[in-house]
Amino acid sequence: MKPLNFQIARFTISASNLAQCPPDQGAEVAFCGRSNAGKSSAINALTGQNSLARTSKTPGRTRLINFFGLDDSRRLVDLPGYGYAKVPLSIKEHWRQHLDAYLTCRSCLKGLVLLIDSRHPPKPFDEMMINWSAESGLPLHILLTKSDKLKRGARVEALQRLAGRLPETASAQLFSATAKIGVEELRQKLTDWLGKL
Repeated sequence: MKPLNFQIARFTISASNLAQCPPDQGAEVAFCGRSNAGKSSAINALTGQNSLARTSKTPGRTRLINFFGLDDSRRLVDLPGYGYAKVPLSIKEHWRQHLDAYLTCRSCLKGLVLLIDSRHPPKPFDEMMINWSAESGLPLHILLTKSDKLKRGARVEALQRLAGRLPETASAQLFSATAKIGVEELRQKLTDWLGKL
């Protein structure tokens, strides 16, 4: 299958709840992870655009569900970060409720990209998403981010350690937005998912 042209991605809309999301049709892939996981940087690397998704040195700035259109029927989605942001509990609970609604009710969702820092073991949120993927049957692809910070042997070990315990619904790869490690591999994975309309 010919890779999609991710460089034409454009911001479409931000939604604070499911009702504000675009119509539930076509195909979309959502990026999730803790607030400091680097979702926005990954989307920018994927699309070859430095400022498509807003990045911040302050974790937790993404408080809305942000949609980026590839064409009339395909989208990338940047979900709010979880578990790190210094925001009131009421806002965290709002995020949790609407993230749950998005993940369970969005029929056009073809897969999730979960970002995990390659230098650390998965956190409880990461484990929850891996288990949810297995239970729901929704494909999950994990990016072990900041892999440029590890030596080659440590990178391979981190990937093997994670891959060995993943369910059939999940896959994993090494990734670095700054060093452009794994960008083409990610593009091919998303092409596989989004190409099936």
